[in-house]
Amino acid sequence: MIRSMTGYGRAQNQIDGRDILVEIKSVNSRFLEQNVRIGRNYTYLEEDLKSLVKTKVSRGKVEISITITLVEGKKADIKVNDEIVRGYLDAMRSYNMNPENKDYSLMDDMQNDDDSIFMKWQSLLHLPDIFRVEKVQDDEEEIRKDVLQTARQALDAFVQMRETEGAKLAQDVLSRAEYIASRVAVIEEKAPELTEKYRERLFTKISEILSSTSIDEQRILTEAAIFSEKTAVDEETVRLRSHLEQLKNLLSQEESVGRKLDFLVQEMNREVNTIGSKIQDVEITAIVVDIKSEIEKIREQIQNIE
Repeated sequence: MIRSMTGYGRAQNQIDGRDILVEIKSVNSRFLEQNVRIGRNYTYLEEDLKSLVKTKVSRGKVEISITITLVEGKKADIKVNDEIVRGYLDAMRSYNMNPENKDYSLMDDMQNDDDSIFMKWQSLLHLPDIFRVEKVQDDEEEIRKDVLQTARQALDAFVQMRETEGAKLAQDVLSRAEYIASRVAVIEEKAPELTEKYRERLFTKISEILSSTSIDEQRILTEAAIFSEKTAVDEETVRLRSHLEQLKNLLSQEESVGRKLDFLVQEMNREVNTIGSKIQDVEITAIVVDIKSEIEKIREQIQNIE
């Protein structure tokens, strides 16, 4: 399946108290380049993510973006700071037992009945550092499993988009290859006619110069044969057709073929240039220009193919 080098895939899951979002996108590149954007606490996942992408992607500049957010109320352990509470209570008792502070007695807060205990805690809640929040230590293997699970889903969507775009590219290239083949057929049909036309022109020109029809016919035929040999493009058209067949075969393969297609297009262009340089005919020159234009369009398209 032909794949484009541009694509986008996204997946999001809530697993084990975490919201995990994975986005994968890519643009054209001669080789595989990967960049992982992830929080500092999770950089240990980079190589795993790159290895995962490499299983299904061989070319392109790929950016992998990972966002991990803790679900509210999860993964945190809140505890009373015993020493701080004890310190506040001791300070209140000490203050209460001092006779000099009798006008500001805290006795109401120091009773043991349920209401006074409630009032005491209600007062303590407003004091700083009563509670401490302890983050639960992350289980790296658990996070790795959850993130890679989501990343696989994003990668599948990413590859699917690349394949969809690749199918469109392949169809366009194939249609242009068919058109080129039809123009090559015209060259193959008209090229032999050029020798006969050259022989006729040569005969007419010599006749005018000598003002006589008693011309060495064999010499004319020899000159025409030399011209024919110099302008023969049979080998070039055969090779060009062969390249077009190889192009079709490559577009039907499952593996990455972008580099092979690039080389093949260069060879096609070389054959067409040779045809153009050999045949100095207005009609065929126009066809050569037309073919070169189509080859250039194919070259632009295959630069997007993985």
